[in-house]
Amino acid sequence: MSLPPESVPLPDDASPASDEPTRVPLAIEDWATVIVMALLALITFANVLVRYFTNSSFAWTEEFSVFLMIVLALVGGSAAVARDRHIRIEYFAEAGSMARRRTLARFGALMVAALFLLLTVTSVRMVWDDFRFGETSPGIGVPQWWYSIWLPVVALGIALRALGLFVRRGRAAADTAP
Repeated sequence: MSLPPESVPLPDDASPASDEPTRVPLAIEDWATVIVMALLALITFANVLVRYFTNSSFAWTEEFSVFLMIVLALVGGSAAVARDRHIRIEYFAEAGSMARRRTLARFGALMVAALFLLLTVTSVRMVWDDFRFGETSPGIGVPQWWYSIWLPVVALGIALRALGLFVRRGRAAADTAP
């Protein structure tokens, strides 16, 4: 006889962890994710209904869906960085002394911040080029910078979240130092 699923204990690493306190609430990313997912579901459902009943579709839905999926990936990345759930090789990140692990965690957060600051700077130039040259989107012909402006904004947010993680890991190291 097996136990019902709700009575089976979760392993320590699978239990839902509470979020660390941050200056900027993590609910921003959570709500942005909810809103983007709801928009994706609504426009996809509307397009399916229109296609079913009229044998034609809204031209803008595919282009807008791709944009929303990119925003969703970036917002999810920001939440992962803020919660220290980004990808890492556990063999290296969790091996060694506590001081080594803290140092690697801080180094990882600093490298993520550097990467996304570089992405912010380069994508600002891309947005400026889109604006300056009057680029339009391929599907519906709106200005391309309407879509691309969000890349530097969210990339800067991710960089700031990574810097916040770097600071929090430094405080944690200072709090546990003898």
